[in-house]
Amino acid sequence: MSNWKTLLLRIGEKGPEYGTSSDFKDHIETCFGVIRREIERSGDQVSPYLLQCAEQLPHKIPLYGTLIGLLNLENEDFVRKIVESVQANFQVALDSGNCNSIRILLRFMTSLLCSKVIQPASLIVVFETLLSSAATTVDEEKGNPSWQAQADFYVICILSSLPWGGAELAEQVPDEIERVLVGIQAYLSIRKHSSSSGLNFFLKGESENSPSEKDFVEDLWDRTQSLASSGWKLDSVPRPHLSFEAQLVAGKFHELRPIKCMEPPSPPSDLSRENIGKQKHDALMRYPQRIRRLNIFPANKTEDVQPIDRFVVEEYLLDVLLYLNGCRKECASYMANLPVPFRYEYLMAETLFSQILLLPQPPFKTLYYTLVIMDLCKALPGAFPAVVAGAVRALFEKISDLDMESRTRLILWFSHHLSNFQFIWPWEEWSYVLDLPKWAPKRVFVQEVLQREVRLSYWDKIKQSIENASALEELLPAKAAPAYRYSLEEGKEKTEEHQLSAELNRKVKEKQSARDMMSWIEETIYPVHGFEVTLTVVVQTLLEIGSKSFTHMVTVLERYGQVFGKLCPDNDKQVMLLSQVSAYWKNNAQMTAVAMDRMMGYRLVSNQAIVRWVFSPENVDQFHVSDQPWEILGNALNKTYNRISDLRKDISNITKNVLVAEKASANARAELEAAESKLSLVEGEPVLGENPGKMKRLKSTVEKTGEAEVSLRESLEAKEALLNRALSETEALLLLLFQSFSAVLKERLPEPAKARSMEDLKSEDENSSAMEVDSENGNPKKKSEIGEREQWCLSTLGYLTAFTRQYANEIWPHMEKLKLEVFSGEDVHPLFLQAIFSALQIPLQ
Repeated sequence: MSNWKTLLLRIGEKGPEYGTSSDFKDHIETCFGVIRREIERSGDQVSPYLLQCAEQLPHKIPLYGTLIGLLNLENEDFVRKIVESVQANFQVALDSGNCNSIRILLRFMTSLLCSKVIQPASLIVVFETLLSSAATTVDEEKGNPSWQAQADFYVICILSSLPWGGAELAEQVPDEIERVLVGIQAYLSIRKHSSSSGLNFFLKGESENSPSEKDFVEDLWDRTQSLASSGWKLDSVPRPHLSFEAQLVAGKFHELRPIKCMEPPSPPSDLSRENIGKQKHDALMRYPQRIRRLNIFPANKTEDVQPIDRFVVEEYLLDVLLYLNGCRKECASYMANLPVPFRYEYLMAETLFSQILLLPQPPFKTLYYTLVIMDLCKALPGAFPAVVAGAVRALFEKISDLDMESRTRLILWFSHHLSNFQFIWPWEEWSYVLDLPKWAPKRVFVQEVLQREVRLSYWDKIKQSIENASALEELLPAKAAPAYRYSLEEGKEKTEEHQLSAELNRKVKEKQSARDMMSWIEETIYPVHGFEVTLTVVVQTLLEIGSKSFTHMVTVLERYGQVFGKLCPDNDKQVMLLSQVSAYWKNNAQMTAVAMDRMMGYRLVSNQAIVRWVFSPENVDQFHVSDQPWEILGNALNKTYNRISDLRKDISNITKNVLVAEKASANARAELEAAESKLSLVEGEPVLGENPGKMKRLKSTVEKTGEAEVSLRESLEAKEALLNRALSETEALLLLLFQSFSAVLKERLPEPAKARSMEDLKSEDENSSAMEVDSENGNPKKKSEIGEREQWCLSTLGYLTAFTRQYANEIWPHMEKLKLEVFSGEDVHPLFLQAIFSALQIPLQ
């Protein structure tokens, strides 16, 4: 990397590029001297790289802003081009709805104002344009209030830029900035309090539905007012331009051109709650709330930090996570060394966990946050590991109120995190969960973490890791041996089924084909023993052969999958097949999930068969004590929608290729026609057409391009047919899924008059006895917070919300059918609808 690039990239950091100095003023002066000379040689390279640094290292924006201010004193033309580029990029971001670019570029423009590069009045115009668009959007007569998320986002962008330039605006254009703040106050008075119950981490305590609880915009407005009342003084934003103020005042201001905001879609003609919900959902997907605060630590852990400083540090952390997601060690290094003068480990942990648990989905996979937390623990060994442990303990205490999807993510993160630190954890702190009933959320959490750890290591290693709380061994899964019915142990009676299994095993070793094996089964086993025995023998034997490893199992399914397919051609028999797989791998939840996933992948079982199996009585009773049924259901839904997504990508790519082929074919025909119309001499006589060799080549090209076009069109038609079929199957799958949820909930939910909210379910068990009886062994257990039936209902409703929220984009196109066949009717329980509607952002009233 060039020296000037390194200086730009590493400005403000401790490193060899700037010697021993860590003073921002020294860094800026050093960088300015090099960049000033470099502009003369390759200014067209400096400008885009400088902008890229400012956009992708936004916690250094004040440093880049000051540097540009100094360059403005010597090279106004260069800085004018930078300002024009920033404005052009900002308009492109507005037009495309690129939230991150809009937010960062507005912050950058505010910082350029501090360096006397941008005219304050023109920045005020940008603020007022955004504010005007926001006010129009939430106006019920002129706008579309369902798209309030867009309006809120514009106001958040204005407020979030003020910590970087509020003091300068108040000093240079006090009346104008006051007008903007009054406008924001007016906007807050006409917007609706943001209610997004389906996106909250906790069922209670973090509710944003209550008018007494401030939503994110209202909270940020309070923080900004507090900042303004303190004279716009804060600790978290460096102000290096003050060191060069005497020089910068001589710079020439550059004007910003007017901007244009993207208008929201028109409101639906039919203002049904489903249509309003669809538009609200679309708006939230387009303009998602960037952070939802967990507030899991006591206030005294961050009480020394101003409210606005907390917001700024959150912005820094989220920006670093966003722009450095491809290099985790660099990401952790920047997060550990933010340009703030106070400690922020608790705030950093809270922000990271808020991202891991963020609903409907975090910006990145959980694995990324796992690696960043691991690197931060290594970078800050004296402070951060203890803070992370404190966060886990705080979340554990609230686990009964945590959203089910967030809880699953926490289990996956925690088990993976421990695997990176030798599975060390003070389990004795949680050994009391054994005194709770088997359905208690804390007990289930510990059980699921231990089960996931076994997957990441091996049983004996995990048993050793809990030796300080050896009683927790009860929560470990059984050792992962398959439950093979036809083992040839001494003293065990050998039945005819044993002999059939041994014969089938021999045929596999002889590498007989699936067709030959199926003929033998149909002639020898099926007529004599019937379907159930036949299925049991085949499944037990083939799974036993493939039980040594994942590879063995995949090989067996690839080679003899046709046998399963021929035996179980319909959903009823496929449900029986899945029950046999579950019985064989009853001691190994991972292999059960993998086997079923592979079977669906090879189309040996359908997604509907998996849904029916998950909702069979044997699994329904496990909904609140094990994650296994939900994992298998989630895998099936995920694979279904991945297929649809893949088909859509294929269709998009083929459509592009068809256009290219059309153009190539048209060009080839035009070239042939032009050649045919030319006069050429053949043996001294004028003849139409060029020489025969060239004509032959052109005709061949026309044929080939025509064939390529036809082939691509046929491929496109085939893919579109597959997509239509997949969408039709999806509709049937969704109907079955929601009907299954409705049926099992109807059996167990209290009467609607007794339970119209989740809180009603929790209070349902208040008058129960002080002791509960564990149905598994009949022993009295310490009283849980709620009873087993209520916990079953809460868990099932929680997963219903989670699946609906996760696949909302695929559910909306089938909403009319679902409403007609599942969501309407007098017997539909209000809690069932509440769980679905909150996930889809449909208003309940």
